[in-house]
Amino acid sequence: MNVSEDNNIYKLDTAEKLREIYKSPKDTAIRKQTDHITEPGRAMIEASPMIMMATANSNGVDVSPKGDQPGFVHILDEKTLLIPDRPGNNRIDGITNLIENPKIGIIFLVPGNNSTYRVNGTAHVSNAPDLLQRFLVNDRPPKTVLVVKVEEAFSHCPKAFIRADLWSEAGQGHPENVPNHGTFAAFRDGGDEAYAKQYVEDYKERLPKELY
Repeated sequence: MNVSEDNNIYKLDTAEKLREIYKSPKDTAIRKQTDHITEPGRAMIEASPMIMMATANSNGVDVSPKGDQPGFVHILDEKTLLIPDRPGNNRIDGITNLIENPKIGIIFLVPGNNSTYRVNGTAHVSNAPDLLQRFLVNDRPPKTVLVVKVEEAFSHCPKAFIRADLWSEAGQGHPENVPNHGTFAAFRDGGDEAYAKQYVEDYKERLPKELY
């Protein structure tokens, strides 16, 4: 199996080589892209409790999940989105990237819906009091708010979710033999199975105090 990039005749390194394998997109796939949030796009964002947010800097790319109650991302106007940044692990990889490179990509997901909505654009990080006040939960504001300027927006076809049968599997609870956050913590800390189990229990206890 040749996976090296050096002297690999099978490495596809030009757009022309890719197009020899992939057909040109249909006209409908081109026309669905807009430079603003459409009416169906607005409905999707207002229903979405989860996004995947991609940012990048000169050293690489980060993708971060962000979730809250449906509609937690606010639509200021058809070209502007507001995303609250709630307490997390304080690595702030994604929002730090925006200081160097304002480009951002977002996928909006709605449980049970195999379609997703994609937004690309630029963003900056703000702690303006009026923005923070928009997102109070239990009188607690987010740490910051991301102000996103929309450049591209379009829906994704549902094929990936259909192939994965994602939402059907999600309804079964946590699958056996799949690592959870306790498993990863035990690996990091040199702990055993009991350590992982206790970590999960302790996390459950402190989590309600740390969500907002």
